[in-house]
Amino acid sequence: MNDITGIDTGVPPSGAGCVECDAAQGWWFHLRRCAQCGHVGCCDDSPAKHATAHYQSTGHPFIQSYEPREDWFWNFTTSELYDSGPELAAPVSHPADQPVPGPAGRVPANWAETLR
Repeated sequence: MNDITGIDTGVPPSGAGCVECDAAQGWWFHLRRCAQCGHVGCCDDSPAKHATAHYQSTGHPFIQSYEPREDWFWNFTTSELYDSGPELAAPVSHPADQPVPGPAGRVPANWAETLR
């Protein structure tokens, strides 16, 4: 997966959480990072599915898990999962002390009932 169009290893992530959820005071289940521009969005198990919405609006094909100890990539264009790929700019995950789901203080008590 080295030197692939749609991956920029020099771009840092946009932050420690989902950009749109943070702006709306929302919450997420897991986080995904765009491998092209660094946008951090929430996964498709999250209520708002911002990582997929980012792909749909930009066409940026690759995301990487933004969870600690996970380095897999997903290609939206081909629906392919890659166990690993090039190392992206640090940090490579949200802070390890950030809860999942997160962020702390914004996750509803009945969060599991709201997924899918």
